[in-house]
Parts: sequence; C-alpha cells; structure tokens
Amino acid sequence: MSSEVNPTIVLASTSIYRQELLKRICPDAQIESPRVDETPLDQESTIACAERLSIAKARFVAEQKTGRHIIIGSDQVAECEGRWLSKPGTPDNAVNQLEHASGKTAFFHTGLCVWDTNTNRYHSEVISTEVRFRVLEISEIERYVAAEDVLGCAGSAKSEGLGITLLDSILGPDPTALVGLPLIALSRMLRSYGVRLP
Repeated sequence: MSSEVNPTIVLASTSIYRQELLKRICPDAQIESPRVDETPLDQESTIACAERLSIAKARFVAEQKTGRHIIIGSDQVAECEGRWLSKPGTPDNAVNQLEHASGKTAFFHTGLCVWDTNTNRYHSEVISTEVRFRVLEISEIERYVAAEDVLGCAGSAKSEGLGITLLDSILGPDPTALVGLPLIALSRMLRSYGVRLP
C-alpha cells in the first residue's frame, strides 16, 4: 500500500452546500472564506462571470497560503431568458424569480477552479445545467418560498430539497453541479494535480 500523502485541500467557500458536497470526496478538506466582490462586470456573460468568480475565490485563498495547498473555488450564476437569477435575498424577490421561471428553461452555470499553490497554476471550467421549470401557480410558489430557505440560492429553488417538485427536468453532465460543486469535474481536476481519489 502506498504511503503517499495528499496535499492539503482547501475549499474557498463558506457555502454549507459546497462543504457538504466536498466532504463526500475530501472529508478532511479545510474551509476558508474568500473576500471577493461578486458584482458582475459590464457586458459580462453569466458563463464568464461564473468562471471569473471561481478563479477569484481560489486566488484570494491561495495568496494567503504558504507550502503546497490545493485550493478549490466555485461560483454559480443562473439565467432564464436573458434575465440573471441571482440570490434573491428576500421572499418577495424569490417569488418574483419563480414567477419569471414558471414554464421556462433556466441555465445554471457553475464555475470551478482548482489552484495549486506550489506551482501557482490553476485549471478552471464551467459546467452548465439546463433546468426546465413546470408551469407554476402563484399559490404553489408562495407555499414553496415559505417552506424552504432559498434566500441565498441562485434561482430561488433547491433541487436537493423541496424545490425538485417545481421542475419538469434537469439536463447536465454532473448532477452535483446544480447543487453548487461539480464533483465529477472536480475529481478529474484533483487527480490531475496528483490527489489520490479514492
């Protein structure tokens, strides 16, 4: 049996959803809070924004480290028919987002960056998930927003919770991407940096 030890892995995120997902493949990962302005740039696309922010989060934490660490940054940006679906922040905004998404297709773009502090090199990509909302009655939307805490959730629906009942379909290469951290892509990236998985 090999005695090789994996480098220290750090998640640059305070999201409990990303932390829970990462624990599935890296139970000993450390957690750091990146201080990054998440305001979109002028004329920036949702895909470009998700990738830029995932890199910025990883970079912020990487710059605080000495020795070899593998830093994971991630960010998700959603859109529906040209409208950005940000974190709603208030119940009224959540209801408004879900009214807009009713009967439509939304795209959730999850940026992922893995940064090696030893070489100061990184790899990033964006995993996109297509989500079709069923036609929703306003009473359903209001009951849902009252029942589930979605104020910090882009798009105002948690597919890993009661929000799955609002959907017709989910199409994408990685089911964990929609929750916030694409573990299939992340596993591939970590292996490319010499992290042993499993």
